[in-house]
Amino acid sequence: MNIQGKVALITGGATGIGRAAALKLAAQGAGIIINYSKSEGEAVQTAQEISKVGVEVIICKADVAQEDEVKVMYEKIMEHFGRIDIIVNSAGTTDYVPLTDLDGMQDAYWDRAFNTNVKGIFHTVRVCQDELKRNEGCVINVTSIAGLTGQGSSIAYAASKAAANSVTKSLALALAPEVRVNAVAPGVVLTRWVAGKEDHVERLSQGTPLGRPADPEDIAQAIVSLITGGDFITGQVIVVDGGFTIK
Repeated sequence: MNIQGKVALITGGATGIGRAAALKLAAQGAGIIINYSKSEGEAVQTAQEISKVGVEVIICKADVAQEDEVKVMYEKIMEHFGRIDIIVNSAGTTDYVPLTDLDGMQDAYWDRAFNTNVKGIFHTVRVCQDELKRNEGCVINVTSIAGLTGQGSSIAYAASKAAANSVTKSLALALAPEVRVNAVAPGVVLTRWVAGKEDHVERLSQGTPLGRPADPEDIAQAIVSLITGGDFITGQVIVVDGGFTIK
């Protein structure tokens, strides 16, 4: 897909992987929507940086776990841009609970993980489905190798990412042939989520063949590659973990 002049919605686009993906897509000429739920200051900063590239950019506050808020965001996007071609679902959340602490795995943590990490993907794609089909668009879901290995910040988080991988495959079937839907599953990434959690980073990157954890730009590069160079790829979960899962 040539993304010059296309419009990309990045959920969770104010920081981390979403921010890096937004910057890379903007650099190739796409108009950008930065979605955020809490990080307004960071969303404004990211939008300001994108505007320097010379493409249109707006910010939209919406909790993707709430479909009504996603619908309002959709209307704002259509009013401003008149189209949506690309969605990068990078909004996500977790609560850190050791895997062995079964009693500490509260129902509220399960609900929060699934509402954002799974239902958030579904809400966003469902609301935008007609536009995606009309424009033969593309969806990339940011999941995690936690959904493949069962390791991660909590049992609920790992389960939610496994579900997100499954939803990716289901949506690829549901929206074909007009829309491609894939997932990028990172290993540990150096974002604010892991700030101050050096033991967690070390445990999930120690012995990785490439010898380091990922930066957001590493994941963003894989996202953009699937969008621009993956015209015959759909329903796939692309692992981007420096080889962690093969060690």
